[in-house]
Amino acid sequence: MGRTRWEDLSTAQRRLVVVGVVVEAVLKIAALVDLARRPAGEVNGSKVRWALVITLVNSIGIAPLAYFRYGRRKIT
Repeated sequence: MGRTRWEDLSTAQRRLVVVGVVVEAVLKIAALVDLARRPAGEVNGSKVRWALVITLVNSIGIAPLAYFRYGRRKIT
């Protein structure tokens, strides 16, 4: 089976792809901004490692969501 080209997608499929890309970009930007502003003591693990994970893992928001859930320490 060959690769699907953009031209082969229906309008609904194209919209879904665009929405997915926008959601991924917004989540990555939000996670990276939060990571940059947060002191290292409030991050579980290395800030550099989290930045690499957030930017290099492309799974529809999984890496940024993992950072928001597991990467930040609870402030009490």
